[in-house]
Amino acid sequence: MIGVALLHVGFLLFKTYKLRFKLPQKPKKTFVIRVLITSLLLLVSGIILIKLYDKSLLFQVVKQKPGLWVTILFVYTFFSVFPQEVVYRKFFYERYQPLFDNKRFFFLLNVSCFMLCHLFLKSILVLIITFLGGCFFAYTYEKEKSITWVSLEHALYGNLVFTLGLGEMLAFPGAA
Repeated sequence: MIGVALLHVGFLLFKTYKLRFKLPQKPKKTFVIRVLITSLLLLVSGIILIKLYDKSLLFQVVKQKPGLWVTILFVYTFFSVFPQEVVYRKFFYERYQPLFDNKRFFFLLNVSCFMLCHLFLKSILVLIITFLGGCFFAYTYEKEKSITWVSLEHALYGNLVFTLGLGEMLAFPGAA
């Protein structure tokens, strides 16, 4: 049953919504600057929070299991981030945006749906993080109109959080 559903969604995405694999246009300079600043803030605040919470977590998987770290970076990027962005940006925007006149409401609806898909992790902190991340990703998609750029941004932030040592809260295996 799940296979049939995935085939149907795949058909919709590739035929109806014209999802194509192509090189994106060069991103706007403001996008690059925003992503760099956000990454730096995420890095610094993540290090501070981990040092206050549990110093042993900092770069734990990178130091103890570098092979696992590289594997998770790849798997997360291509089998979690990209499908999420296809569904929550490309599909969601093309399918549902024409039904809403209020752009702010639609933006919040998209971000809320993205956040709620992480409900299974049973963590208020994860829901807050995914709400904030969803705001970044929806904003990027609205400005860049590119699954590639929003997926790279999503992967960068998620991989940074995992690399810092907070992967277990996002259901990644830890070094233990």
